[in-house]
Amino acid sequence: MNTPSSTIEPYVLRVDEAGVSTLTLNRGSQFNALSQAMIVALQKELDAIAADPALRVVVIAGAGKAFCAGHDLKEMRANHDRAFLHELFRSCGRMMMSLTRMPQPVIARVQGIATAAGCQLVSMCDLAVAADSARFATSGINVGLFCATPAVGLSRNLGRKQALEMLLTGDFIDARTALQQGLVNRVVASDALDAEVGLLARAILAKSSVAVGMGKQMFYRQLEMGLEAAYQYASEVMTCNMMTEDAGEGIDAFIAKRQVSWKGR
Repeated sequence: MNTPSSTIEPYVLRVDEAGVSTLTLNRGSQFNALSQAMIVALQKELDAIAADPALRVVVIAGAGKAFCAGHDLKEMRANHDRAFLHELFRSCGRMMMSLTRMPQPVIARVQGIATAAGCQLVSMCDLAVAADSARFATSGINVGLFCATPAVGLSRNLGRKQALEMLLTGDFIDARTALQQGLVNRVVASDALDAEVGLLARAILAKSSVAVGMGKQMFYRQLEMGLEAAYQYASEVMTCNMMTEDAGEGIDAFIAKRQVSWKGR
């Protein structure tokens, strides 16, 4: 008797190449919704990448027409239980925090719509490159659900009034508006999206991994501090950074007008 092989595709596809790990949300027919299984799969890959010093940049992409349409509303209605929903949102929050806590910069490659928690995912990536056809919305309000967790990331990217307009109306903004308001870094034609993401990744790869990792951690920590505490913390980080071999090599190379050779420590 023949046993049929599994035909279930992985929720997240991972490709590592030349120091860049690309994670593709792989449920295009479901608009790459952040179901419980999708969150678990993404968290697993992020944890593994964070522990691998050979990987220097992470790119998050979406299969199909949508980048990510947010949480799976059908799953949420089918499991209309407080404990399930609470754990779903907590696990999603942990995954979003992993994006900022991992040492590698994370770039969102946004080729289509990013709505609700999908828009949150864009906001929590360190950088974002969007196709000019991409659109963004926190649309939960349209079904009676204020996008509370997406509001955390959105309000840390946009100005208050711009963020609240999105949260209270659920209206879409286009890629150019997202660029103007600070949600994305770059907007290009759809056929130039991969090239632009690659350009940004290579710019980061050319820098010291030590400085990039220390700098990313410092950036997010100081945002939550008062001004004086932020300067004290930044001074300590800069002192520690200056004592690294990479900083010594970088400065020596600059003075000698020669090619730098990072030590990674």
